[in-house]
Amino acid sequence: MLIKNCSYLKPNGEIAEKAYWLIQDGRLHELSEAEARAEEKRLCTLPQAKLSGRTNSDESLFCPPVLDASGLFALPAFADAHCHVPMVLLRGYGEGLPLQRWLEERVFPYEATLSDEDVYWGSLLGISELLASGCASFSDMYMNLPGICRAVLESGIKANLSHGCSCPGQNLPFEQTNALKGTEAIFNAIRNSRKARAELAPSTPDGGTLDTTISASSEESRLRADLALHAEYTSGETTARTIVEAAKAHKLRLQIHLSETEKEHEEAKVRRGGRSPLAYLAACGALEVPVIFAHAVWLEESDFALLRQAVKQGADITLVHNPSSNLKLGSGIADLKRWQEAGVNIAIGTDGASSNNNLDMLEEIMLASLLQKGQSRDPMFMDPAMSFQLASEGGYLAQGRKDCGRIEEGARADLVFFKLDSPWLLPLYDVLANLLYSGNRNNIELTMVDGDILYRRGRFAHIDMSRVQREILRIQKEKASLLKS
Repeated sequence: MLIKNCSYLKPNGEIAEKAYWLIQDGRLHELSEAEARAEEKRLCTLPQAKLSGRTNSDESLFCPPVLDASGLFALPAFADAHCHVPMVLLRGYGEGLPLQRWLEERVFPYEATLSDEDVYWGSLLGISELLASGCASFSDMYMNLPGICRAVLESGIKANLSHGCSCPGQNLPFEQTNALKGTEAIFNAIRNSRKARAELAPSTPDGGTLDTTISASSEESRLRADLALHAEYTSGETTARTIVEAAKAHKLRLQIHLSETEKEHEEAKVRRGGRSPLAYLAACGALEVPVIFAHAVWLEESDFALLRQAVKQGADITLVHNPSSNLKLGSGIADLKRWQEAGVNIAIGTDGASSNNNLDMLEEIMLASLLQKGQSRDPMFMDPAMSFQLASEGGYLAQGRKDCGRIEEGARADLVFFKLDSPWLLPLYDVLANLLYSGNRNNIELTMVDGDILYRRGRFAHIDMSRVQREILRIQKEKASLLKS
């Protein structure tokens, strides 16, 4: 595909006008105007690409040989760095409760009823939201992995997938045996996929199942994998060290929920002799491997000092901000200025739609920017260029995708194009500010993943939304009846 007359955000924060890009093998290659004219002539003589299972009218939307971007503006597509995509099935279910009651009284009982088929349809619904809000990739922690893998592979989106975590000693629907089964399902499902990556996520770091899971993953050493666990509930320093050593041996990434609520944070300190969850994990060596921390709302002064020292020593650390979920559950507001001062990579995530209540990354980026300006009392902090960078490049770095999140020569062609003709975007004194503070999903013309247009003008290349909506309503009716009984 050739993209002509393209205005876009450069990696240095500047705006480029009327550029020409050739997409080949999923990557961007910049052309001169003369080269673009010759390439356009060549492409228009080739047989038009076909979109499997769709109509000719769809092909003109999703497989154009030339995309004229006049009147559009391109950003690197977003990467949702922390999500539970199938939880769209619980949207609006369990409102008005604090985190622990919300989980124990509403979420866990509902999730215990879910099948792989339920999660497949929920994942397609969630993926449609992500694509429609400019996302090309997401990091997910959940259960019923065969259903999620199927939805990811069919939709064409990128994803880092793992089986979710649970708390030790509780009878939850995703225990160790299911974690092993889920991990094996990911490896089997995405063996030949370029877009999906496996993340290893034992539900709790207890018992011998961990060794079996690590052994299974070592056979797929070409795939990057993560261990997901919950810092507040990790039991046994020896077991935690075992996980870290396994991560080192197999070149795995750690993905950890960290200090999400004050209650969790303080109770963990009691269990750990006064050590914060971060200090405990650092003592176990968790900062010696690439690590992603989600939430990190209640970090202490000593935690920031620990992060600064680790980064100086070369640690690969990402903190993921989830503003909507943290606000809705009353967890608090993370301090991104302190995160930035610590030198860590910063990314943005939606969390699940059960605590958000949507997967709209554009809304999440805007909220993050406004919250941090108020939190820091600095109107210059989290400007539009920085906000969009955290939501794109920051998220891809958290996923280990270093060739994504930038519009430049050789980068993956993960792009979101915005229409600029809406009344609420005019006048255009500052296109980035208008997109961030005035724009919404209605301004998104298309979302492209590795050069494939997956969403355009309210339609999806590989998702039958009418079927998805029917199935979601069926699941709602079935669950309502089952939970009542």
